[in-house]
Amino acid sequence: MKQCAFATKESMERALNEAEEKAHKNLARYKFMNFGYWAAIWVHVNQVGNFHRPNPFSAYVELAKNKERG
Repeated sequence: MKQCAFATKESMERALNEAEEKAHKNLARYKFMNFGYWAAIWVHVNQVGNFHRPNPFSAYVELAKNKERG
């Protein structure tokens, strides 16, 4: 994947951490659209920066799947 020529690995790591923090803060405040925005930013930066970190939101997805199944 291409990486932005102006971004450093350190600045992308800061962006990754910021996106995770903002996603959790928005979810805690019932701001679901904002949560989705920051979660998507986290996924994008994780992919573009080749960080290969496990998705911190996967537990929420599993919870939703279990709720859907009944």
